[in-house]
Amino acid sequence: MRLGVIDVGSNTVHLLVVDAHVGAHPLPASSHKIELRLAEYVDADGSIARSGADALVEFTRECLTIAEDQQADDLLAFATSAIREAPNGEAVLARVRAETGVELQVLSGEDESKLTFLAVRRWFGWSSGRLLVMDIGGGSLELAAGIDEVPDVALSLPLGAGRLTRSALPGDPPKPAQIKSVRKQVRAEVAWVLGAVNQAGMPDRFVGTSKTLRSLARIAGAAGSTVGPYAVRTLTRKNVSVLVSRLGEMTAAERSQLPAVSVGRAPQMLAGAIIAEAAMDLLGIERLDICPWALREGVILRRLDWISAG
Repeated sequence: MRLGVIDVGSNTVHLLVVDAHVGAHPLPASSHKIELRLAEYVDADGSIARSGADALVEFTRECLTIAEDQQADDLLAFATSAIREAPNGEAVLARVRAETGVELQVLSGEDESKLTFLAVRRWFGWSSGRLLVMDIGGGSLELAAGIDEVPDVALSLPLGAGRLTRSALPGDPPKPAQIKSVRKQVRAEVAWVLGAVNQAGMPDRFVGTSKTLRSLARIAGAAGSTVGPYAVRTLTRKNVSVLVSRLGEMTAAERSQLPAVSVGRAPQMLAGAIIAEAAMDLLGIERLDICPWALREGVILRRLDWISAG
């Protein structure tokens, strides 16, 4: 079947059309995305502003047209923290449904973590043993650990790269005191969940997903996207620490000139590096293996599982 997936994240709204069959590797057929940065379209109380909802409705209509042109048999649509945490999130969902017919499913932070873990498990396979998976998004940090397809521990922390940039790193570049304060804050929040993560046992493999970690790995010298998804890509703790210092001295415009860093995502790269450094240090991770699959693929795989079970 040809399946369309609309992913409404804090930074990007992305339509991915794949050829997906039970027991087979989902093959991308089309991709369409926009850096909407929905989390920035907020009023004083955190509600999504009308302009943000307008943009989301308009882009959802675009996605529907493209999915139809691509002859998608089914369409899945989900949203994460930007809508999950907005006081008027339900109203925004209702408007999207009324004006486009698309039913956006809001995933909990725990569900995000579990579905991302599923995608990583399927990509690397059973031979990887016990996994610890880290995903840094725009609004949250997901951590999951376990040996099966359903993780023993699945956590979501409010430590997204976009969230931290907006709340605590306003300068361009930020002042050293701001960076120091954010590093302390992130370490404290990650330390709070160390016990829960460690209860899952000693991991055999540490994995990073998401655009932020892929971009950090690319800046540190990992292969670019033109090499293909099967190239081995890693990110070491040593490289992340170097990047925190390097990115902290650069303006957003200067960061946007780095490999795999867009203009829209450039302001958030320092916060992403700070989050990665803290989590890797506290969890004892010397190296992350970068996985090309993440939440979107987890949603697709879970749908295929349901079809198979039915």
